[in-house]
Amino acid sequence: MMEALLKHLVDITCQRDHTLLDSSVVTALHELVGAQQVRVHELFRFRDELFVRPRVWIKDGVVVSVEENLASDNTGEALAKYPALVDSIRDRKSCVEEVSASGDRTLWLPVWLNDKVSCCMEVVNPTPYNSSTLHMMEGILSVYRNYQNILDYSERDSLTGLLNRKTFDEKFSRLLSTAVPEGHPQDQPERRHAHSNVGHWLAVVDIDHFKKVNDQFGHLYGDEVLILVANLLRSSFRAQDRVFRFGGEEFVVLLRSTTLEDARKIFERFRTNVEKHDFPQVGRVTVSLGFASIATESPVMILGHADQALYYAKANGRNRVCYYDELVQSGELHSEVSNDTVEFF
Repeated sequence: MMEALLKHLVDITCQRDHTLLDSSVVTALHELVGAQQVRVHELFRFRDELFVRPRVWIKDGVVVSVEENLASDNTGEALAKYPALVDSIRDRKSCVEEVSASGDRTLWLPVWLNDKVSCCMEVVNPTPYNSSTLHMMEGILSVYRNYQNILDYSERDSLTGLLNRKTFDEKFSRLLSTAVPEGHPQDQPERRHAHSNVGHWLAVVDIDHFKKVNDQFGHLYGDEVLILVANLLRSSFRAQDRVFRFGGEEFVVLLRSTTLEDARKIFERFRTNVEKHDFPQVGRVTVSLGFASIATESPVMILGHADQALYYAKANGRNRVCYYDELVQSGELHSEVSNDTVEFF
């Protein structure tokens, strides 16, 4: 047992990615304590309500992550549906057990980071664990929590708390690898232009006239605007989407598994949320947004398309959302592709 425990601790502490870290701790708990089911859940707030959804779990002996199952579109369930978990968070407990009507025992293990709970473990087993096993599980979770903290520090922007540019490169590459099935013809027009189909989307967001905010009110209020816009980004998008700060006043959103019509509504809702928000001292702030579909092109091309749409929005009135393909089809934009680079006109 000691040799197996050390092996799993080594595996946990060598990870430099949240998904791989989750997979390591799920595997460790599954193998070391013989759990029937182990899941890592993330807790998130959407429109003033707390939700919980599985992030990584074991299915038929295989570790599965939500990152690899984008088509499932699992938006999560209200936290209130899990009263034992609610109680453990309210009472700041490290472990709470509940017994189902069928006799299965579920351990809820909240993972506390900086006095907050952003994820938790769910361990299901038909029989109770003894004190030594529970002690070992708590030790594994302590190591997991420490490495969660380290990864958060390296992956997130220090001002806004959003994911940073380095993390974008990794997340975007992973999304591209799962967005199009292997062997899918790159020239199928219905893949890119059948607007009724579900797809993935990349948007670039820029705060309008942000330099004037810094010049007129100072960088302290400029930073406050960035933080408030970041909060609006969090509340406007779902847990399975990803929001990044690219630097300065520019943000990037990866919107997953939705139609073009819904994507436009979601982006417009965010733009409206910013326009209606009262920014202390500064007053009214608006954003421009350009977005493009994530299909078979290279990352440089997809990001370039969204950038072109953004620059068009800023050059034509600002405070608007523009879709790259529509601008090209209407003749407003033209692009030339050569050796995986995009030349802007």
